[in-house]
Amino acid sequence: MGRSTLSAALIAAVAVAGLCFVAPAAVSARVAPQLLGGWSPISDVNDAHIQELGSWAVVEHVRLVNDGLRFNKVVSGEDQVVSGINYKLILDVTNADGNDATYGAVVYEQEWTKKRQLMSFKPAN
Repeated sequence: MGRSTLSAALIAAVAVAGLCFVAPAAVSARVAPQLLGGWSPISDVNDAHIQELGSWAVVEHVRLVNDGLRFNKVVSGEDQVVSGINYKLILDVTNADGNDATYGAVVYEQEWTKKRQLMSFKPAN
């Protein structure tokens, strides 16, 4: 092999090696994959199912502690895919005195088994 052929082969090898490191980084910069098991914003909190989950969370909370809260609406939330779905919801409620308040609820739901569980419910402030 001549000197110029060896130099060309070396340059080509360095270029290919460089692409092996740069190409995956460029692809991952364009497509940010969702972290499995991570929380994702709920795109439409006005969806009937999301609103029903919020209402259910308040009813379940009141059943447990009897504090007279009344559901108004889900104002925001996130979901997390597990062996079902965890919903982290921010709720607008009215307390027993008639004052509006904001609460956070985490609801676990496994639709195919019809299982729902209120994991937490507390003031959002």
